Amino acid sequence: MHKRIQSLDVLRGLIMVLMAIDHVRVYSGIPAGGPGPAIFFTRWITHFCAPGFAFFAGTAAFLYGIKVGSPKVLAQYLFTRGFFLVVLEITVIRLFWTFNLNLSEFMLAGVIWMLGWCMVLLGTMVRLDAKTIGIAGLCIIFFQQLFAYVSNILPDVLKPYWELIYTSGSEGPAWIAILYVIVPWIGVMMIGYAFGLILLSPKRDRLCYIIGLGAVAAFIIVGSVMTAGSQPFIFQLLNQRKYPASQLYLLMTLGPLIALVPFAEKAKGAVADLFRTFGRVPFFYYLAHILLIHVSALVVNYFLFGTPHQEWYTFAPFANVPPESRWSLGLLYLVFAIDAAILYFPSKWYASRKLKFI
Repeated sequence: MHKRIQSLDVLRGLIMVLMAIDHVRVYSGIPAGGPGPAIFFTRWITHFCAPGFAFFAGTAAFLYGIKVGSPKVLAQYLFTRGFFLVVLEITVIRLFWTFNLNLSEFMLAGVIWMLGWCMVLLGTMVRLDAKTIGIAGLCIIFFQQLFAYVSNILPDVLKPYWELIYTSGSEGPAWIAILYVIVPWIGVMMIGYAFGLILLSPKRDRLCYIIGLGAVAAFIIVGSVMTAGSQPFIFQLLNQRKYPASQLYLLMTLGPLIALVPFAEKAKGAVADLFRTFGRVPFFYYLAHILLIHVSALVVNYFLFGTPHQEWYTFAPFANVPPESRWSLGLLYLVFAIDAAILYFPSKWYASRKLKFI
């Protein structure tokens, strides 16, 4: 039986839990961030989700490649899995978000769309050695702004579609709302792939501390210089650009996750078991949590206002909740806690069944 690496499951599970906070926030109508510390940090803590998803998806691909022992088999897996995620994003996931059956009315290039295309692209690279892929990934991340200039040399008919790759200021395709572009996320998945080498190294813990804490230090130093004089300073420092993800944003989020790997590998107890359970079934959890949170929002609205107000969520995750109808922060966290508790039981059941076939 293939031995699982606990730290991956625990950290993925932690990411899943944090992600649920943000998605309950979407249906609550509370804006992403704000002047108050409570709302700001409710959003900020969830910034670790997308980088963790992309990074550890790359690591999982590396480990799967080790398991199957064939770049060809790994590439086929990434192609199949990637295209499957893209299709699922614009069908089932879209339906769970919106309960909107009119496909011509709204389409979203969301996080699963991005992960799917990044897997497809990674599949074209796996015949290269992991170090080369990792170095190329770092170059993509740190020189990402160069991709904006590619639009200048494209024919006008292609410029809208380049917006799916990287933001350049042009209007994107009219048929889809772009939330996640491919760059720099493909770079994040590539360095995650190379991180598999570190994860299997006998010096893993030391390297994770050096890389993770080094990234945090770089973020603090560079970020402090760039935001010097801004007020309130801590909010400006932590409020880094996510769309598309800036270099500072990725240093801020990936650094702590990498530094936590040694702790996650040794974690024990009920909390670790909770995270580990969710982390073993990330895709099952993702589908289930969107559907559950959406249904929960309709139930909460019914008790608060006498009607579910499904019309607010026709274009979710771009929810259109009137300001006077937004939930309190306490209600947001209560719904999150209840939904997380509910999700634990089907996730544990599915994880036990999944492990029988590994």
